[in-house]
Amino acid sequence: MSTRSNVAPSTLEVDLVEGGIVVRYLDGRETFYHGPPNPVEGSIKTPPGKEVHVLVTDPDGVEGVMTYVNDRNTHDEILESTGVGRVMLERTDEEELFPGVTVSTEAYSIRVEADPSAVDGRVFVFAEDELSEHAYELVEKSSDGDGGDGDGGDDDGERGASDDTTGSNEGGQPAG
Repeated sequence: MSTRSNVAPSTLEVDLVEGGIVVRYLDGRETFYHGPPNPVEGSIKTPPGKEVHVLVTDPDGVEGVMTYVNDRNTHDEILESTGVGRVMLERTDEEELFPGVTVSTEAYSIRVEADPSAVDGRVFVFAEDELSEHAYELVEKSSDGDGGDGDGGDDDGERGASDDTTGSNEGGQPAG
């Protein structure tokens, strides 16, 4: 397998629809992430070994940037043609994906943290593999503590993400 590198994301069309989120790649394909995402306050530690996709949208949810974290499967050229970004983290790395949104490694999990007051929009995290799919929205901490547990292990967080136009890939990931 060739070495993978960081790839800068491009702005993509996003459509927040009943039942999920549609992301339109630059190459015209679409991906549907089933939802609605579970709200989680401030940060989420994904279940170990999952593919992690982070979507940061504008306040209206009509456009955004998608970044894959530690994706070792998709070739750089495919990411560039679709507009999806990638960040590769080592064991102790932390990276700012977008102002107010950071990702870091925590054992075999990925921690995504957001400061919603610093993000002019919404932050969604999708964690998936061939067995399960989880969808979360990072939200501001509420005074009543009713925004979720942030541990990524809640089975109620399982949601599907699938490519509904080409059928050539799983979990919304461009084939490559």
